[in-house]
Formats: sequence, structure tokens, C-alpha cells
Amino acid sequence: MPDSSEPSPAIDRNLGMELVRVTEAAALSSAPYMGRGDGKAGDGAAVAAMRAVLGTIRMSGTIVIGEGEKDDAPMLFNGEQVGTGDAPELDLAVDPVEGTRLLALGRDNAIAVIAAAPGGSMWKPGSSYYMDKLVGGSELKGVIDMSLSPTENLERAAEATGRPVEQLTVFVLEKPRHRELVAELRTAGARVSLHTDGDVMGAILAAYPGTGVDLLMGIGGTPEGVIAAVAVKALGGVMQGRLAPQLSEERSRLRSELDPDELRQILAADDLVRSDDAFFAATAITGSPFLEGVRYDRALGVSTESLVIRAGSGSVRHVRGIHRLDARHIFGRDARERVIEVVSD
Repeated sequence: MPDSSEPSPAIDRNLGMELVRVTEAAALSSAPYMGRGDGKAGDGAAVAAMRAVLGTIRMSGTIVIGEGEKDDAPMLFNGEQVGTGDAPELDLAVDPVEGTRLLALGRDNAIAVIAAAPGGSMWKPGSSYYMDKLVGGSELKGVIDMSLSPTENLERAAEATGRPVEQLTVFVLEKPRHRELVAELRTAGARVSLHTDGDVMGAILAAYPGTGVDLLMGIGGTPEGVIAAVAVKALGGVMQGRLAPQLSEERSRLRSELDPDELRQILAADDLVRSDDAFFAATAITGSPFLEGVRYDRALGVSTESLVIRAGSGSVRHVRGIHRLDARHIFGRDARERVIEVVSD
């Protein structure tokens, strides 16, 4: 399952502070589509912006996870080469709009996100679109495990944190496939926070201290799982995932690609990202209690709030940006005219 190839040499600079320009550009481009009911248009604008700014970064990047394949959305495609072509060689996992429906409906937690690691170090999901996930904070390392039931994990988490189960909050995607999970969590007495989309943000909330979310449980996207693994690993949290195909075509392909043991294998964050020299950046498009979404101000221009994490050092930065409403200042002189037109429209 995990790629056995050797990762590229260590990275000699904090790329996170460069990659945040990519997520800022994607967020700024998609923000005008908030609540307009057309998530794909917002996604397309974010993709164009992300591609343009990636092309200015000194790296030889390969998109190994380009969100969009499973729903025919606009995307940066798997295998696409980005950057200037110079060292370092990087694997990139991107989601220009994580929470397309949230953006379309004007709901919280839509973000633009990117993760990077040395070339050859990111697990490639292949035909897998869906993954069952379990995420918690650093205090739950060695405590929770996907091989246990949700109730057992809640009881273990309660003991480790010194709080009753009734004070634990679990982030779950509000999907029909989670009816039994939600019922079990409620029977056990846990607080359940249901969200229509956005399990990368859910994983961050579960791993980041003080957010009010203690655990993420349930099935979400496999690409999002790899992206989230970089952030969770950098935050010192615990994450496990297991393939959970939901589509008949997906099941058929996976059965032909993998043996039964591989299909049942539990993958840890270190399996999903095999290097500690990894970077994560996310910029909020719509607001949330954790990150403020894109805001327009007549005097200041437009503001963004981003999260930048470096796994190797464990550094976590909240970056607040104020940008002029001139797209050339957002994207730089080399940005393509299509991007400029999108933002200036």
C-alpha cells in the first residue's frame, strides 16, 4: 500500500510561508462566489489562481493528489508538474476549495488548502475515493485505535483526558452512511457536531488544542485524508485511516488492485506522509470559529486568515493578510490574465 520509494532530500527552507500565497490566492479568487449557489464556478476560479501562483514558487512540484476526480470538478490533475523546475522536488496534495458546497451555500469551514512533502513521500490513493478516519489530539496518541468500536474509543479518550464522555465532542460528516455511527455516539453520551462537508477542517479541529472538538470519526474523502495527515502529524496528533469504498466502480477497481489484507489495513499518519519534512497551508474562504473567512473592507481592501504548519519543527503560524483589491498585487506580475479577470470581475 504505502509507496516504498525513497523520499527526496530534506528541504532547506520553510516552504509553508511560500505556499500560503497559493492558498491565499485560491481563497481570494473563490470568495466572490460565496452563497451564489455555484460551487464549481468558485472551484474553477480557485484552481486557476492556485495553478498560477504555484508556477512562481522555486520548486519542482508534482501534484499527487488533485481534488476533483471523483466528482468531475475543475482540478489540478494528478501528475501535473508545477513550480519553476528548480530543487527541491516535492509531492503536492491540493484542494483549491475544500467544501465546495459550503462555499456555494455560504456556510462556515470552506477553505483553500495545500500540503507538500519531499518527492516520493506521500501515499498515493490510486482508485480510492473514500476513507474511514479517526483523528484526535496529542493526548490520545496510543489511546484511540480504529480496530476498536466508537464507544470504546470514547471511553479511552475520556479516561486519557480526565473528562466524562458527555463532555467529549465528535466531528462527523452528516451523511446517510453515518446513521449507525451517530446513533452509537449519542447512545454513548458524546456530543456530536454534524457538518455537511469539510473533513480536512474537521481533522484540524480534532488535532488542534482548544477548538472544542476532541475527535473526528467517520468516512470522508481519501485525498482529504492525505492532506489532513500532514497537518495532524505536524500538530502532534493521532490519525488513522482505512479504505472504505462507497461506489461500486471504486470497489471493483480496488479489488483488482489490492489484496484483501491491504483493503483492511489501518494506515497511520506516518504511512500517509512518510517524511517529517512536510508543510501544510490553509486559508479560510468562509468564516469559522477557528479561522476568519475572506473579508472585504472599503478602506483596508480584502483580508484573509491562514494557518501554516511545518511538520519538522512543529511550528504553527496564524497568518493574517491584508491585500489590495488589485489582482496584480495578489498574484504578482506573472499571473495569467484569466486569474486577474476572475478577481477583478
